[in-house]
Amino acid sequence: MAKKRRPTLQDIADRVGATKMTVSRCLRGADNVSEKMREQIFAVAEEIGYIPNRAPDILSKATSRAIGVLLPSLTNQVFADVVKGIESVTEPAGYHLMMAHYGYSPEVEERSLSALLSYNVDALILSESQHTQRSRRMLETAGVPTIELMDTHLPPFEQAVGFDNVQASYDMVSEMIRRGRKHVVYLGVRLDTRTIQRQDGYVRAMEEHGLEPVILRFEQRSSYSVGATLMARILEEHPEADGIFCTNDDVAIGAFFECQRRGIPVPGKMAIVGFHGHDVGQVMTPRLASVVTPREAIGQRAAEALLARLQGAELTDRVIDLGYRIETGGTL
Repeated sequence: MAKKRRPTLQDIADRVGATKMTVSRCLRGADNVSEKMREQIFAVAEEIGYIPNRAPDILSKATSRAIGVLLPSLTNQVFADVVKGIESVTEPAGYHLMMAHYGYSPEVEERSLSALLSYNVDALILSESQHTQRSRRMLETAGVPTIELMDTHLPPFEQAVGFDNVQASYDMVSEMIRRGRKHVVYLGVRLDTRTIQRQDGYVRAMEEHGLEPVILRFEQRSSYSVGATLMARILEEHPEADGIFCTNDDVAIGAFFECQRRGIPVPGKMAIVGFHGHDVGQVMTPRLASVVTPREAIGQRAAEALLARLQGAELTDRVIDLGYRIETGGTL
């Protein structure tokens, strides 16, 4: 698959009526370019989706045998499992991964995307389905195969592999209600797109059963301590609560520990449910109820789809939904 021609410094120079050297100096931050010319150069660079090139010119016309991977977290086991799946396919095929971390920030994702593309990666694996306008322009300009992970609910930029977070949450909360829970609280952290989608599924299930949704949200990254803190808030502010649905297993396990510390029986008095089905939750006693997601398989399938497209295959399935499993465990 031939790489798309990218806009160059000369393209910008021709548009603004300056030399290539002037454009280069301006984009590097030199202060010997007039303010008017600087504004013109940056406006044109933004308009045409210019991407700096850190690799030799020859690489812009050849394959780098590298795939860029953008990850929102380096500590979240979800993405460790996904990368394991990706590498199981790319390594035998002779491709290496160039990874960047953006901490769930669209602006940092934009800068990281620019950095990866500047090294002329052959393809991209993204962990979000929503991007800034500049990020989308860069993706369009680069013209390399791109795939997004973990979300099949929103339309992808090109292709997506994952599962429907809204439906998964709806199914799990519906099961909680079916088992007699009437006052279920949703605990959300990070407030990224997937957290909001899980909240939407929770709200839909509660309202369809004539129950009142109660949502506690925390913008910090997920951890056991955050789960314990939120559980303490629930017990103080919502003593009627008989179940909690958590955006991930870390929060759920922290909430379980807080119940244990206070002598609150689980699931007798309080049902606790997580999301993703991490190993620690599946080996604890009682086993954590959770939506089990196929993280490693998602990484494998994404890598296979990208390599097929790099070898000339047509893009057919824009959305590849690998589903999920409802594990009721021993906390529901």
